[in-house]
Amino acid sequence: MQLDLNLLTALDALLEEGSVAGAAARLHVTAPAMSRSLGRIRKATGDQILVRTGRSMVPTTRALAMRAEVHALVQQAHQLLSAQRDLDLAALERVFTVRWHDALTAACGTALITAVHRQAPGVQLRLPAEPGSDTPDLRRGEVDLESSSSRPTLPDIRHRLVGSDQLVVAVRPGHPLTEGPLSPERYAAAEHLTVSRRGRLRDQIDDALSEHGYERRVIAAGPTAAFALQLALGTDLVVTLPDAVTRAARDQLGLVTLPLPLQMPDVPLHLLWHQRYDDDRAHVWLRDLVTETVRTLFAPSHGGADDVEQ
Repeated sequence: MQLDLNLLTALDALLEEGSVAGAAARLHVTAPAMSRSLGRIRKATGDQILVRTGRSMVPTTRALAMRAEVHALVQQAHQLLSAQRDLDLAALERVFTVRWHDALTAACGTALITAVHRQAPGVQLRLPAEPGSDTPDLRRGEVDLESSSSRPTLPDIRHRLVGSDQLVVAVRPGHPLTEGPLSPERYAAAEHLTVSRRGRLRDQIDDALSEHGYERRVIAAGPTAAFALQLALGTDLVVTLPDAVTRAARDQLGLVTLPLPLQMPDVPLHLLWHQRYDDDRAHVWLRDLVTETVRTLFAPSHGGADDVEQ
């Protein structure tokens, strides 16, 4: 049987969108044409791929098992066939997934979407929330760019240092900590809220405090910076967050910021991607644009870090 490799592209779209109509819109074909492609895929694989459940369609077990591999094959084919072409941003049609920390998305999301649409109007961006646990989405090709405060440990994950940030203390106007100098003792004695997608009640600040003989009282852990800042506005809870990436949100809420009364290293900000995209010209354009957008957050003293790309 002669297999049409275009069916891989259709299969990738069907598995990504979960519907014939969505896949058709993504590939700019008609719904009947995509339905015919699904029929051919079913015949070639001997599997239903998508089955109807009520008003929606869900992938079969086999479809779920092959989704990551199909997506990787399509991406590799795209790179192979387009590697020697000049990048035409005006004609580029592609979907990129950029997964950032929620505070970074809030601070830079609008600027990035605007810049991408202005330069490459056919490009679509996904800005999903961070998951509650580490996932291999970069390696599977499901995420194009990711933010991290840590350098990657896997040899096939590249990274670029785009800046570093200082931790500051955010409290409501009139908070007791705003009265008089903020010492480590007063800071530790306050009631605190941590920001952790995993719900952790302890972080590196607690380690630094313990070295000085102090222990802070953490009342709760919030899932996002936005939630933590909103909660701090209406309570006496103290939130300690990176300055630059949360500055706009804090200003909008009218929160007061104080210097952290501890010697803490700056928080680095890395962009991560898989090595398969090293020579992908569209991906190079995107990560350069993301780098430029993110670096506007940082003051000159923090934004001057050279590229570190490995």
